[in-house]
Amino acid sequence: MSGQKSRVRLTAGRVADFVCPAGKSQAFLWDTDTPALMLRATPTGRKTYAFESRLNGNTIRVTIGTAAEWSLEAARTKAKSLKMMVDGGTDPREVERQQQATQAAQKAAAAVKAVTVGEAWAAYLSDRRAHWGERHYQDHEKLARAGGVKAVRGTRGRGVTIAGPLHPLMGMPLKDLTAPVIEGWAATQAKTRPTPARLSWRLLRAFMAWCAEHPQFSAVVPTQNPAKTRRTRDALGKAGVKQDALLREQLPAWFTAVRNIGNPTIAAYLQVLLLTGARPGEVLALRWEDLNTKWRGLTIRDKVEGERVIPLTPYVHQLLAALPRRGEWVFSGAAREAGKSAQPIAKPHRAHAMACQVASIDGLTFHGLRRSFKSLTEWLEIPAGVVAQIQGHKPSATAEKHYTVRPLDLLRLHHERIEAWILEQAGISFDAEMEPGALRVVAS
Repeated sequence: MSGQKSRVRLTAGRVADFVCPAGKSQAFLWDTDTPALMLRATPTGRKTYAFESRLNGNTIRVTIGTAAEWSLEAARTKAKSLKMMVDGGTDPREVERQQQATQAAQKAAAAVKAVTVGEAWAAYLSDRRAHWGERHYQDHEKLARAGGVKAVRGTRGRGVTIAGPLHPLMGMPLKDLTAPVIEGWAATQAKTRPTPARLSWRLLRAFMAWCAEHPQFSAVVPTQNPAKTRRTRDALGKAGVKQDALLREQLPAWFTAVRNIGNPTIAAYLQVLLLTGARPGEVLALRWEDLNTKWRGLTIRDKVEGERVIPLTPYVHQLLAALPRRGEWVFSGAAREAGKSAQPIAKPHRAHAMACQVASIDGLTFHGLRRSFKSLTEWLEIPAGVVAQIQGHKPSATAEKHYTVRPLDLLRLHHERIEAWILEQAGISFDAEMEPGALRVVAS
């Protein structure tokens, strides 16, 4: 501090009487008993004790506290301790910064220890959503969701929804998500719903790996992924290999039963599943804008590739052309409320199960229809790469990935042959040259 210093022996009275002169931004009064202690006053009337000394040729000033909060003797004691630090070559400001950093780290560590699995899960979903498809993201939400919500119309079962397999873990502290806890969770879930539990476990493993690399959560999760243990894997077991598929000789009975379903939208949906080999959700997601009648193409929103275009084969074209237009969705039901657009139908498991019962076919699932498409093509010796491209499977060979490009017309050559053969085996007479009927517009 430049200039002559005003020094007096500070007393409680002098501290109380000291004010900042008019026209000045601040004023200082130095103590003679403790030379490094000063009192600073501002025009607002605020008075503050401060310490000032020199270390390595540099001036050091440290605020002690206000006169309203610190007594004079306490301020002198603090100034003397700071002076001892300086005389010992220690900068009090650096000590204070280190203390603040330590306190901040301790506070942050305590906060992280209090983080629940659900909070970390939400951060995980937010961080990874841009890298996932919508279906994958929805799986994460669904499997961790709390139950107790009234089931919407079309949902299998009645009453309220049940909690997802991962929900029991969401409320516990992340630091407590240890291998024994996950093993116990797996053993419990495997008793009632092993299939969704296995998917939940795969998602949980990836989540724990992400936490281990995240700067905020890595301090509270073990280096070795607690979800990767033999006991957890053994508790959940292996998924059974599904073999449900239509045999060639079952085609007549299946088509007859499905075509006799009272709801034409459901009947068309099930036939399109079989004749395109697409995933059930992909077919439900079809919009009218996805039908290219000029080039006879059908755009499928693919969960693997984003989207793919497959041939709009003659019989499938006839099925879709006969459906009423109730809005943007191809397979839509009637609008639930006046003034609102119709929504896609729910997957008609019950209608399909009844049709299969009539046809004396046991255990045929929607995915079994997709499997049937692939299996039936074996009778025609269709190239595997063609079938994979139509169904949206990833290429399995280097040549398929990098060198084979099949245009829509080449796919149509094979796909129409597949459709015609399936219809022939089903005993369905169909004129492929017949012009598809005009799409009808109906009221919602």
